Amino acid sequence: MWVLKIIPLFSGLMVSALLLLAQKPMTVTTMDMKTITGCWQGTLTYLDYTTNKPFSMAADLEISQLREEGKFIFANIYPKEPKANSFNTVVIASDGKMIDGEYVKSKKRNADGSLEIITELTGKDGNDNRAAILRYTYNIGKNIYVHRKDVQFIGQKEWIKRHEYMYHRKACK
Repeated sequence: MWVLKIIPLFSGLMVSALLLLAQKPMTVTTMDMKTITGCWQGTLTYLDYTTNKPFSMAADLEISQLREEGKFIFANIYPKEPKANSFNTVVIASDGKMIDGEYVKSKKRNADGSLEIITELTGKDGNDNRAAILRYTYNIGKNIYVHRKDVQFIGQKEWIKRHEYMYHRKACK
């Protein structure tokens, strides 16, 4: 009689396991990122590891899509510190599982319609280049774009908010 009770339980576990295996891995598309092309104005707030205090500065961003699928140019402009200006090519992997070498961990649509993408990779951070897990959170909205980096040093449990860019869309010149 106990066998008759175990069979449905075992069958249910097998179906659950198959559904988990059949789920599509988290992926990002060019269309997900195309939403943020254009001009942005905002701030960069970062943790100064020397003082252990946050520091904020003006930051602008211009994003354009290259002709090649999955590639975008990010022009980081710091109005009060032009020597810090930089250009980066951000690449979405052809299978959508990575953004610029970062593994996509989650992707969800928020209640306000914005898209949240979380990526991770191992790397180094801090003044002493300690090994760490680097987590990036992209919040992409029609008129708001937030890009945040959190760091968890190897052997530590807590996450440190390393930096956060907060932008609002502006008209391009």
